[in-house]
Amino acid sequence: MASEAVTRLQRRVNRDIRKAVGLSLEPPPRCNDPAEVYFAFGSVARIIHGDLPPMLVGGLGSLFIQMLHPHTMAGVAQHSRYREDPLGRLLQTANFIGFTTYGTKAEAYASIERVLAVHQVVRGVADDGIPYFANDPHLLAWVHAAETSMFLTAYRRFGAVKLSDADADQYVSEMANLALDLGMVNPPTSVAELDATIQRFRPELRLSPDGAIARDFVVRGVQRGITRRSVNWLLVRCSFALMTPWELELLGVKRRPVRNRLFIVPATAVLCRALRLFVPPPPTT
Repeated sequence: MASEAVTRLQRRVNRDIRKAVGLSLEPPPRCNDPAEVYFAFGSVARIIHGDLPPMLVGGLGSLFIQMLHPHTMAGVAQHSRYREDPLGRLLQTANFIGFTTYGTKAEAYASIERVLAVHQVVRGVADDGIPYFANDPHLLAWVHAAETSMFLTAYRRFGAVKLSDADADQYVSEMANLALDLGMVNPPTSVAELDATIQRFRPELRLSPDGAIARDFVVRGVQRGITRRSVNWLLVRCSFALMTPWELELLGVKRRPVRNRLFIVPATAVLCRALRLFVPPPPTT
């Protein structure tokens, strides 16, 4: 009886946690056929993407970094309803990650085609007068680099499994295959190449007025209740703690190395361990 009560509690808290971060639906079904999976059993991507707590930190960090490209941000500002339905956009992203990480090849390719179809109409003119197109391989490369870098950085700091440098390179290589299917050209296949890709974008980056609005919106959060708002505050500050000084400067965020080292990072590590008790990573095979 006691074990059944604990199981029911874990399931209820699991649902509450997922709902609080916008994951209101059940995860996509997992493919158990090694011949049909998009990401192979034992892949590093299945390890990283299945650990929800660091994915929350990395996902927030990725959003902030993506805001720094004015053309990417223009597409979001002009074509997205992120302020009216922020959790809905998060759910779409989570489903894409779920289908490509744990789904069949057919499900993954269908999810990729849906993303490309949505992006096909996301085009316009940014605040610098330059046209943008969401399916432009150059902009896709920026989004891919930001996501891959922050997911990996957050997992190496807070993940359930310690990754070696070879594991990290393997993750970037696995994500390069997804990038190719999304239409990117010569995506990075190692951490060194990923870092070099981000550096090459630096001359293009700045915080546009739309970027500042999005930054402040994400920092404030949409959660209700003191507990959820406190968790959002911590996760946002932790995502800042994982960024480089130049990224923070462009984002207009003050560096706080002492607070990060003594409070933000340790508190986030405790939070991740606590969340993992109720939302454990799925098996990688």
